[in-house]
Amino acid sequence: MPSIPVVSANDSSSKVVECLERDGAVVVTGVIDRGVVDALLRELAPHLEIVDPDASINKKYEADGGSANFYPGKTKRITALVARSETFRSFVTHPLMLSACDAILKPNCVHYQVHATAALKIGPGAREQVLHREEDPYQFFKVPRPRMILASMWAVTEFTEANGGTLIVPGSHLWPADRTARRDEVVAAAMPAGSVLLWMGGTLHGAGANRTDEWRYGVFLSYSLGWLRQEENQYIDVPGEIARTLDKQVRDLVGFKMHLGIGYADVTVKDSLGERR
Repeated sequence: MPSIPVVSANDSSSKVVECLERDGAVVVTGVIDRGVVDALLRELAPHLEIVDPDASINKKYEADGGSANFYPGKTKRITALVARSETFRSFVTHPLMLSACDAILKPNCVHYQVHATAALKIGPGAREQVLHREEDPYQFFKVPRPRMILASMWAVTEFTEANGGTLIVPGSHLWPADRTARRDEVVAAAMPAGSVLLWMGGTLHGAGANRTDEWRYGVFLSYSLGWLRQEENQYIDVPGEIARTLDKQVRDLVGFKMHLGIGYADVTVKDSLGERR
């Protein structure tokens, strides 16, 4: 039976990359401690508290060309985490993520960027999500596609098979387009709080069903090649007045940096608050 490799935060970055290249995913334990988790919870709590877990975003997603049932219900979901959480910004620049991105993405770009962010609280009764690839929006590339995206899920609470730990199909980043996953090839990521699951953009994955009476809490962070359009519109979610306050490394990773000739802007244009950028 396939499995997701597990390594420690004390292991070398080359070991993490080796697992990603071979299996398409890896769990790294002990990446963040209790203090970091508590700070993240405190910063995101006001934003998550007002979210209705039964509100469906599938109709909007379908109107934009997506699947009518892509997003499971019974879920509290927020994005724009770079703007909302100072602690999350340390995830964006974490050496584990940057070393993996350097190895996986950098060969195909001058520099990479934050692709999407989300905090997810998955409630009891949430159904299983359809298996998909992070790179699916770029359908003009044939499967298996070039390496364009690296994704991660940070365990704020424990992830188990019962509470819907992220489903991964190990090795599927190397599969041809016509191969579908058998049920015995799908593995739930089990990991303690403070761990991070990383997976390749071509790896089949999805949220698992929560069959417990507890909420599962994770934070999603992905990166993409600097010349791709980002999944999350970072320039709206992290507008100029916030971007100016960020550390330069975070600001560059969000995308406020040109990639060769792509992404220039007139800095004299006033933003929506009437301030100079």
